[in-house]
Amino acid sequence: MSTTAATTSAPTPRTSPGRSGQLRQLLTDRPVIVLSVVFVIFYVITGLLDPSLFSVGGLRSILLLACPLALFAAGQTIAFLTGGIDLSVTMIANFAAYVAATQSGAGPVTALGLALAVGVLAGLVNGIGVGVFRVHPLIMTIGMSSVLLGLMSVGLGSGGFLSGRTEVPQVLNTLGSGTLIGPIPLNAVLWAVVAAVVIFGLSRSGLGRNIYAVGDNPIACRLSGIKVWQVLIVTYIIVGVLATLAGLVISGTSGSVGPSQTNSLLLPSIAAAVIGGTSILGGSGGYGGTIVGALVLTVLNRLLLTLNAGQAIQQIVYGLIVLALAWAYVAVSRQRAD
Repeated sequence: MSTTAATTSAPTPRTSPGRSGQLRQLLTDRPVIVLSVVFVIFYVITGLLDPSLFSVGGLRSILLLACPLALFAAGQTIAFLTGGIDLSVTMIANFAAYVAATQSGAGPVTALGLALAVGVLAGLVNGIGVGVFRVHPLIMTIGMSSVLLGLMSVGLGSGGFLSGRTEVPQVLNTLGSGTLIGPIPLNAVLWAVVAAVVIFGLSRSGLGRNIYAVGDNPIACRLSGIKVWQVLIVTYIIVGVLATLAGLVISGTSGSVGPSQTNSLLLPSIAAAVIGGTSILGGSGGYGGTIVGALVLTVLNRLLLTLNAGQAIQQIVYGLIVLALAWAYVAVSRQRAD
């Protein structure tokens, strides 16, 4: 009587990822946790060099400066999720703030309404270019920025539609420099409302799901009946409105307007979205991480100023952050795909 030995192949044990792999996984899946730790570290280091940061006024200044950056970054986050980008946000903000300042004599409602109309119109044109005519978002928004700069130059000329007396509406001065309670500035209320709408809209609304879907696979969206061009138009209109709000807040904080007043925030707004974990390739990320990313960059800016670093050094640091994290997220995404 012979017995046949049955051979069974034992399952291959799953190797656990190393520390570097776990860190990459955490950076991708839970960027808010990592960024919160980075924020605390930067805040403590900056506070040790500049003890005023630990006061109520110091915390207020961080929130006050982080608000417009976070509003710009909210627009970039939404654009990123569709696989796009908007490089015209700062010029939209500058133009809208000028319109509000020149029309303040007509009343705050009219002035703010016309300013918001600038954001809606600029976003509409961007959306039509990207969604209908398939112009690359980079090219389309750079072109829009140039057009707005030209319009401002013409409008500020002798007898132009932006020439004459400019006065920031009082409601913007109150919003931009007022305090709600303790270290919480009034503009943080606007920021909180925008954050709630963006986070809820992206996670719970049909438009939010379509934004993620378009960024993940636009061809599949078209085949499934989603009108991608409509999603892109609405997306860039939202970005334009958020840019307008940021410009109005900045004009209220400074009490003035200028043709290049917000230009220095363009690269940081992109950096905040990238740091927050939103993929530049689209379809992945969210505004929660962007919020902490904006706070990190604001404290980093304060640290650089404490160390007497100039504007050029700040731009270099922001650029290096964008390049490094963009490379890291793309590398992790490819590793997961493999």
